[in-house]
Amino acid sequence: MNICILSDSHDNIALLCAAVADAKQRSAVAILHCGDIVSPRALRKLQKYGLPVHAIHGNNTGDLYMLSKLSHTNDSLIHYYGQDASLVLCDKRIFLVHYPHYAYGMAATGDYDLVCCGHNHTLSIEHLSNIKGTQTVLCNPGTVGGVGGMPATYILGNLETMTFESVVVETSV
Repeated sequence: MNICILSDSHDNIALLCAAVADAKQRSAVAILHCGDIVSPRALRKLQKYGLPVHAIHGNNTGDLYMLSKLSHTNDSLIHYYGQDASLVLCDKRIFLVHYPHYAYGMAATGDYDLVCCGHNHTLSIEHLSNIKGTQTVLCNPGTVGGVGGMPATYILGNLETMTFESVVVETSV
């Protein structure tokens, strides 16, 4: 099961959609968004890809009420959790949070196979030892919105093999 992990879109809808379209072409079946979506309009644009979107807010939140309301419509593929999220996909325990320091703490517990964060716009994929004596993968996909002149990036992950790769978003934007 391939997933698309992204963060910090900051309402750059063109880059966000380009990343999701690319991930879908690479067989992603779900999207994990680690915050700083800002506008509900950005998430609404993802509906056309037909993939479930698991999203949290970050520190650039915009209209939280409308983000939540969007996830509660009958035809919505958007699952909006608020500050953080704990979910299971492909029998893997996953935690989403915006802040890296919080992500490192959650990874250290050993309660999750995968912890994803954003915020600092720095792409990283780490395999961390946890207190249970196993490994937790911690992914920060950087900024899919290309914030601060950074390249627009996301992470494509395979939950069956627990392998992850960084992807630069190719677009004419």
